[in-house]
Amino acid sequence: MKNTFKKILIVVGLTGSLVATAQASGDIEAGKAASAVCGGCHGADGNSAVGNFPKLAGQGKNYLVKQIHDIKDGARKVVEMTGMLSALSDQDIENIAAYFNSQTISGGQAKKDLVEKGEALYRGGNPSTKIAACTACHGPTGDGVELAKFPKLSGQHPEYVSKQLKNFRSGDRSNDGDSRMMRSVAAHLSDREIDAVASYISGLHK
Repeated sequence: MKNTFKKILIVVGLTGSLVATAQASGDIEAGKAASAVCGGCHGADGNSAVGNFPKLAGQGKNYLVKQIHDIKDGARKVVEMTGMLSALSDQDIENIAAYFNSQTISGGQAKKDLVEKGEALYRGGNPSTKIAACTACHGPTGDGVELAKFPKLSGQHPEYVSKQLKNFRSGDRSNDGDSRMMRSVAAHLSDREIDAVASYISGLHK
Protein backbone atom coordinates (compact mmCIF):
# COMPACT_ATOMS: atom_id res chain seq x y z
CA MET A 1 0.00 0.00 0.00
CA LYS A 2 2.84 2.36 0.90
CA ASN A 3 4.60 1.65 -2.41
CA THR A 4 1.41 2.39 -4.33
CA PHE A 5 0.99 5.70 -2.50
CA LYS A 6 4.60 6.63 -3.26
CA LYS A 7 4.06 5.89 -6.96
CA ILE A 8 0.98 8.10 -7.00
CA LEU A 9 2.93 10.94 -5.40
CA ILE A 10 5.71 10.54 -7.97
CA VAL A 11 3.24 10.62 -10.88
CA VAL A 12 1.47 13.67 -9.46
CA GLY A 13 4.81 15.40 -8.94
CA LEU A 14 5.96 14.69 -12.48
CA THR A 15 2.65 15.88 -13.92
CA GLY A 16 2.90 19.09 -11.94
CA SER A 17 6.44 19.63 -13.18
CA LEU A 18 5.40 19.13 -16.79
CA VAL A 19 2.52 21.59 -16.42
CA ALA A 20 4.81 24.16 -14.79
CA THR A 21 7.36 23.72 -17.59
CA ALA A 22 4.70 24.17 -20.26
CA GLN A 23 3.45 27.30 -18.52
CA ALA A 24 6.95 28.73 -18.20
CA SER A 25 7.83 28.17 -21.85
CA GLY A 26 4.49 29.12 -23.39
CA ASP A 27 2.74 27.52 -26.35
CA ILE A 28 3.60 29.31 -29.61
CA GLU A 29 0.66 27.94 -31.60
CA ALA A 30 -1.83 28.74 -28.84
CA GLY A 31 -0.24 32.18 -28.59
CA LYS A 32 -0.69 32.78 -32.31
CA ALA A 33 -4.42 32.09 -31.99
CA ALA A 34 -4.78 34.18 -28.83
CA SER A 35 -2.86 37.11 -30.34
CA ALA A 36 -5.34 37.67 -33.18
CA VAL A 37 -6.80 40.72 -31.44
CA CYS A 38 -3.28 42.14 -30.95
CA GLY A 39 -2.64 42.08 -34.70
CA GLY A 40 -4.89 45.06 -35.37
CA CYS A 41 -2.30 47.40 -33.83
CA HIS A 42 0.90 45.38 -33.55
CA GLY A 43 0.69 43.39 -36.80
CA ALA A 44 -0.12 39.70 -37.15
CA ASP A 45 3.57 38.82 -36.81
CA GLY A 46 4.32 41.53 -34.26
CA ASN A 47 5.64 44.05 -36.80
CA SER A 48 3.33 47.03 -36.51
CA ALA A 49 2.88 49.31 -39.51
CA VAL A 50 2.35 52.47 -37.46
CA GLY A 51 5.11 54.15 -35.48
CA ASN A 52 3.17 54.78 -32.27
CA PHE A 53 2.44 51.04 -31.85
CA PRO A 54 5.56 49.06 -30.86
CA LYS A 55 6.91 46.10 -32.76
CA LEU A 56 6.58 43.05 -30.51
CA ALA A 57 8.36 40.57 -32.75
CA GLY A 58 11.49 39.06 -31.18
CA GLN A 59 11.17 41.23 -28.06
CA GLY A 60 12.06 38.47 -25.60
CA LYS A 61 9.41 36.39 -23.85
CA ASN A 62 10.35 37.42 -20.31
CA TYR A 63 10.17 41.12 -21.20
CA LEU A 64 6.84 40.72 -23.00
CA VAL A 65 5.31 38.76 -20.12
CA LYS A 66 6.37 41.47 -17.66
CA GLN A 67 5.02 44.31 -19.80
CA ILE A 68 1.69 42.60 -20.46
CA HIS A 69 1.24 41.92 -16.75
CA ASP A 70 2.26 45.49 -15.86
CA ILE A 71 -0.27 46.93 -18.30
CA LYS A 72 -2.99 44.52 -17.17
CA ASP A 73 -2.34 45.28 -13.48
CA GLY A 74 -2.08 49.05 -14.00
CA ALA A 75 1.63 49.36 -13.19
CA ARG A 76 2.14 50.66 -16.73
CA LYS A 77 -0.60 52.82 -18.16
CA VAL A 78 -1.32 52.43 -21.88
CA VAL A 79 -4.64 54.09 -22.66
CA GLU A 80 -5.00 52.31 -26.01
CA MET A 81 -4.97 48.95 -24.24
CA THR A 82 -7.54 49.74 -21.56
CA GLY A 83 -9.61 46.63 -20.87
CA MET A 84 -8.04 44.62 -23.69
CA LEU A 85 -6.06 42.36 -21.35
CA SER A 86 -8.66 41.79 -18.65
CA ALA A 87 -9.77 38.37 -19.90
CA LEU A 88 -6.25 36.99 -20.39
CA SER A 89 -5.08 34.27 -18.01
CA ASP A 90 -1.45 33.91 -16.97
CA GLN A 91 -1.14 31.04 -19.45
CA ASP A 92 -2.62 33.18 -22.26
CA ILE A 93 0.02 35.81 -21.54
CA GLU A 94 2.81 33.22 -21.57
CA ASN A 95 1.53 31.87 -24.90
CA ILE A 96 1.15 35.27 -26.56
CA ALA A 97 4.61 36.33 -25.40
CA ALA A 98 6.11 33.07 -26.70
CA TYR A 99 4.46 33.59 -30.08
CA PHE A 100 5.62 37.17 -30.60
CA ASN A 101 9.10 36.35 -29.34
CA SER A 102 9.33 33.60 -31.99
CA GLN A 103 8.80 36.14 -34.78
CA THR A 104 11.51 38.21 -36.50
CA ILE A 105 11.45 41.97 -36.12
CA SER A 106 11.58 43.98 -39.33
CA GLY A 107 14.37 46.50 -39.84
CA GLY A 108 14.15 50.27 -39.82
CA GLN A 109 16.13 53.13 -41.30
CA ALA A 110 18.05 55.77 -39.36
CA LYS A 111 18.14 59.37 -40.59
CA LYS A 112 21.57 60.08 -42.01
CA ASP A 113 21.91 63.43 -40.27
CA LEU A 114 21.25 61.82 -36.86
CA VAL A 115 23.45 58.71 -37.15
CA GLU A 116 26.64 60.21 -35.75
CA LYS A 117 25.03 61.74 -32.67
CA GLY A 118 22.74 58.75 -32.13
CA GLU A 119 25.59 56.25 -32.34
CA ALA A 120 27.74 58.28 -29.94
CA LEU A 121 24.96 58.27 -27.35
CA TYR A 122 24.02 54.64 -27.86
CA ARG A 123 27.58 53.35 -27.61
CA GLY A 124 29.23 55.85 -25.29
CA GLY A 125 26.49 57.73 -23.50
CA ASN A 126 27.33 61.25 -22.37
CA PRO A 127 29.61 61.30 -19.30
CA SER A 128 29.27 65.08 -18.91
CA THR A 129 25.53 64.76 -18.26
CA LYS A 130 25.68 61.32 -16.59
CA ILE A 131 23.95 59.51 -19.44
CA ALA A 132 24.88 55.81 -19.50
CA ALA A 133 25.53 54.03 -22.79
CA CYS A 134 22.54 52.05 -24.09
CA THR A 135 24.87 49.14 -24.93
CA ALA A 136 25.32 48.42 -21.22
CA CYS A 137 21.83 46.88 -21.03
CA HIS A 138 20.65 46.49 -24.61
CA GLY A 139 23.87 45.21 -26.18
CA PRO A 140 26.00 46.50 -29.05
CA THR A 141 23.53 45.22 -31.66
CA GLY A 142 20.42 46.17 -29.70
CA ASP A 143 19.36 42.58 -29.00
CA GLY A 144 18.64 43.18 -25.31
CA VAL A 145 19.10 40.61 -22.53
CA GLU A 146 16.29 38.05 -22.23
CA LEU A 147 17.02 36.84 -18.68
CA ALA A 148 17.27 40.39 -17.33
CA LYS A 149 14.08 41.42 -19.18
CA PHE A 150 15.93 44.11 -21.11
CA PRO A 151 14.10 44.52 -24.44
CA LYS A 152 15.39 44.23 -27.98
CA LEU A 153 15.71 47.73 -29.45
CA SER A 154 17.11 47.26 -32.94
CA GLY A 155 14.54 47.90 -35.66
CA GLN A 156 11.99 49.44 -33.28
CA HIS A 157 9.98 52.42 -34.56
CA PRO A 158 11.81 55.68 -33.71
CA GLU A 159 8.49 57.34 -32.86
CA TYR A 160 7.79 54.67 -30.25
CA VAL A 161 11.30 54.76 -28.74
CA SER A 162 11.16 58.54 -28.56
CA LYS A 163 7.77 58.48 -26.86
CA GLN A 164 8.89 55.94 -24.24
CA LEU A 165 12.07 57.86 -23.42
CA LYS A 166 10.04 61.03 -22.94
CA ASN A 167 7.52 59.12 -20.81
CA PHE A 168 10.34 57.82 -18.61
CA ARG A 169 11.78 61.33 -18.40
CA SER A 170 8.48 62.89 -17.31
CA GLY A 171 7.61 60.02 -14.96
CA ASP A 172 4.51 59.07 -16.95
CA ARG A 173 6.10 55.63 -17.30
CA SER A 174 7.62 54.21 -14.14
CA ASN A 175 7.60 50.42 -14.45
CA ASP A 176 11.39 50.25 -14.66
CA GLY A 177 11.56 49.05 -11.06
CA ASP A 178 12.95 50.46 -7.84
CA SER A 179 16.33 51.07 -9.49
CA ARG A 180 14.68 53.72 -11.72
CA MET A 181 17.22 52.78 -14.35
CA MET A 182 15.41 54.16 -17.40
CA ARG A 183 14.02 57.17 -15.56
CA SER A 184 17.51 58.08 -14.37
CA VAL A 185 18.96 57.86 -17.88
CA ALA A 186 16.08 59.64 -19.60
CA ALA A 187 16.10 62.45 -17.03
CA HIS A 188 19.32 63.80 -18.57
CA LEU A 189 18.37 63.42 -22.24
CA SER A 190 17.35 66.45 -24.28
CA ASP A 191 14.68 66.20 -26.97
CA ARG A 192 17.40 66.41 -29.61
CA GLU A 193 19.35 63.56 -28.01
CA ILE A 194 16.20 61.44 -27.75
CA ASP A 195 15.42 61.96 -31.44
CA ALA A 196 18.98 61.05 -32.41
CA VAL A 197 19.26 57.87 -30.36
CA ALA A 198 15.74 56.76 -31.31
CA SER A 199 16.57 57.16 -34.98
CA TYR A 200 19.87 55.29 -34.58
CA ILE A 201 18.13 52.42 -32.77
CA SER A 202 15.63 52.06 -35.61
CA GLY A 203 18.43 51.50 -38.12
CA LEU A 204 20.56 49.33 -35.83
CA HIS A 205 21.24 45.88 -37.29
CA LYS A 206 23.70 43.05 -36.78
